[in-house]
Amino acid sequence: MDISLVIGFVTGLGGILVGYILEGGNPASLIGISALIIIAAGTSGTLLVSFGIKGYMSIPAGVGAAMQAPNAPSADLAGTIVDLSDKARKEGLLSLDDMVDDIEDPLFRKGIRMVVDGVDPEEIEKLLETDIAVYEHVKKEEAEIFGQMGGFAPTMGIIGTVTGLVLVLGNLAGDIEHLGHSIAAAFIATLYGIGIANVFALPVANKLKGKLKVEKLRMEMILTGVFAIHKGESPMLVKEKMLCYLEEEERKLLDKGGAEE
Repeated sequence: MDISLVIGFVTGLGGILVGYILEGGNPASLIGISALIIIAAGTSGTLLVSFGIKGYMSIPAGVGAAMQAPNAPSADLAGTIVDLSDKARKEGLLSLDDMVDDIEDPLFRKGIRMVVDGVDPEEIEKLLETDIAVYEHVKKEEAEIFGQMGGFAPTMGIIGTVTGLVLVLGNLAGDIEHLGHSIAAAFIATLYGIGIANVFALPVANKLKGKLKVEKLRMEMILTGVFAIHKGESPMLVKEKMLCYLEEEERKLLDKGGAEE
């Protein structure tokens, strides 16, 4: 689990509240039920129109996904690819049949299964690249929802502020103290909209986009490994290819495992 999202959210929101309190503000004065309703309902409505019910209902899952560490290229996966290439070169591709079901990654398992079944390399490439493209499309859509939320929420905040100011201007002859309170309350909607966008929605969108980049790199690593195994390349060459996808720490872990020519 990646708790940076929670830490960042708490830090950002906490910093705003602490700064407001240090300036002499009362946190209770930032509570505006009408403003919250305008932001929540307005933003939800625009998201429903933009992405449909299915897309809107995926928002909680998107938040959960942002809190999970990305499935990154790893030394374990690279080591497995190198081991399979070694076995395939020594004993033939059919010798991998007993190992297919033990592969946890679904894309990798599918690729090796097709290699064992003798599927043409071009067909394997098309199928795996299609799987990657579909996965990328789904994840981009997931991130786009939060990106659009970050655009809609401030706009709804402005709408809430404008409607509040309309009421204020309609009662200019009223009590001055009440007038000042009404103006302050009107701007709470803008505060909510900007806060939701910049402390929550846009950071989540960026988190999901960054996670997708890492996971796509892992998929490309698998694609390279499957083709290398299919062509019967030497374990040493396969290992060198795998090292290109790994970060420094993971490279050291793979180097410790070694690979025989």
